[in-house]
Amino acid sequence: MLDNINIQKARSLEAEMPWSARQEHKSIYHMLSSVAASAPDNKALSFQITSDPKDKVETLTYAELLAQVTQMANLFHELGVGKDDAVALILPNSNETVVATLAAMCVGIVNPINPLLEAEQISAILRETNAKVVVTLRRFPKTDLAQKAAKAVSFAPSVKTIVQVDLLHYLTPPKSWIAPLIRPKNPNHHHARILHWTKARKSQPSDRLLFEDTQEDRVAAYFHTGGTTGTPKVAQHRVSGILYQGWALRQEILQPGENIICPLPMFHVMAAHPILQATLQTGSHFVMATPQGFRGEGVFENFWKLCERYQANFLVMVPTAAAALLQHPVNADLSTMRFAACASSPMPLQLANRFEDATGITIIEAYGMTENTCVASVNPVDGSRKIGSVGVPTPYCDIKILDIAPDGSARRELGVDEIGEICIASPGAVPGETYLEADKNEGLFVMDKYLRTGDLGRIDSDGFIWITGRSKDLIIRGGHNIDPAEIEEALAAHPAVALVAAVGQPDKHAGELPCAFVQLVEGKTATTDELMTFAKQHIHEKAAVPKHLDILAEMPTTNVGKIFKPDLRKAAVTRIFDHTFAEAGLKARVVDVTDDKKLGLVAAIELASPDDEARVGEVLAGFIPKWRIT
Repeated sequence: MLDNINIQKARSLEAEMPWSARQEHKSIYHMLSSVAASAPDNKALSFQITSDPKDKVETLTYAELLAQVTQMANLFHELGVGKDDAVALILPNSNETVVATLAAMCVGIVNPINPLLEAEQISAILRETNAKVVVTLRRFPKTDLAQKAAKAVSFAPSVKTIVQVDLLHYLTPPKSWIAPLIRPKNPNHHHARILHWTKARKSQPSDRLLFEDTQEDRVAAYFHTGGTTGTPKVAQHRVSGILYQGWALRQEILQPGENIICPLPMFHVMAAHPILQATLQTGSHFVMATPQGFRGEGVFENFWKLCERYQANFLVMVPTAAAALLQHPVNADLSTMRFAACASSPMPLQLANRFEDATGITIIEAYGMTENTCVASVNPVDGSRKIGSVGVPTPYCDIKILDIAPDGSARRELGVDEIGEICIASPGAVPGETYLEADKNEGLFVMDKYLRTGDLGRIDSDGFIWITGRSKDLIIRGGHNIDPAEIEEALAAHPAVALVAAVGQPDKHAGELPCAFVQLVEGKTATTDELMTFAKQHIHEKAAVPKHLDILAEMPTTNVGKIFKPDLRKAAVTRIFDHTFAEAGLKARVVDVTDDKKLGLVAAIELASPDDEARVGEVLAGFIPKWRIT
């Protein structure tokens, strides 16, 4: 069987000793010090602020990285940060971001925050984590991050100090001359004192810690989940789980001394834990291009030449990035590239085949989630893999497919190829301590130790895991469950389709009907009628054939490139409700759709006359989404 070598290897490692005994390092600082001692001159970090492959790059060796992490850890300690205190990072990618991440985990708890969130959401996270220190940018052209962070801090009384990073040193003339002249105005007033990163760092010793490096297995990171609407949930990560992520990828993927190009943001758990930790633990080289990663200006156009510049062996991406890269020719030498690791959502088979054919780079899919401290399974690098699956469980990770009852209990473990909820037990999943807010942990685990992921999937006869969708993504047509993956896989096979997503649109009689959204390959054309005909020919389940299809100029995505289906559901509600009004001769329209935690999707409706409200109620009777008059 295909799984014998990989799964048996994992079981053998588990049988030898528990993870707690195998864990080589007992703290983040111990790990970094050990690597720096063995390979002080190896390249550790590289960052360039612009995307041209000939532009200036700043590189830190392992000796320099350890020195800077030591200085910043000492600074955070001096600022009153202890092992139970949070240091919030409101930063784009840079070498300073990595240094701050590691230093904060050495002395206390790092709390990376998506800098694209609104100030109110950032402030809510600061208050929930009770952050003492914020690290963010100094005022800089083309970004309002300093102003946004200042506004957030003004409503977070726990924050006593802001440490500002100035990106100016990454620029070269004439940009380095012009940037100081066009800095934005001073940020909003707040109560915290401000320190300059470089000056404050250099005031601290670089050869020793000024506090004890505790060896206890404590919480060392807070990572928020979601955050596009409402207040994000904050997940807790322990030292053992963080170090496990690097160890697991060392077993499965990385080799010592490689060059890893990672355009994912450092506030995302995939970049911050498994990729960064595996890079550091193997003495390898972590490369970042532009503060915005894949979203940076010119990154996709220059990406293959950037890979050639750094002689990259390993690329980290998400499916939407793969689709975008296919819009650009492979115009560089990629002979050093061993493979691309892909995560965040399953990669459609057709997209994977097109990417591998165009680039010659092997795709290795992995699976994980923030609540598990990230990776739980990965496709084998050596031996057989299955494109479209997310591989087999990493060592010390037990994955079951469970039939979950309405009350949240597990009815039974499902058999080969039976679809149920994916549940995980691993060093990164701690029952009762997943979320910082205690009541959010209720019902999160089953059978005392298995984390409920909310993902639907199956395990095949070879032990490979296949994700079939999110439990909340199921399209329920008249009580019949439709897996959106079947629709998406079929349409993705069309040569003109770059990205596709299927969601449920409201229907009075069936509750929901499937509809699809498509983004075309740049330079190719296809009509709605052509794609609908293609769908009818290739979707085997008649009930799953979309009732409507929209071609979008650009698919909505999250900050890490995952297709954002909530926006598509809102678009479907708007279209159906507006069509219903038009058919009824009502001069009313949907002006907004929000996602209420208790009510679900709620449409805000504008009336031409207040007298039409009763009529709106009549024509919308039977639809699942709620509505209100603006």
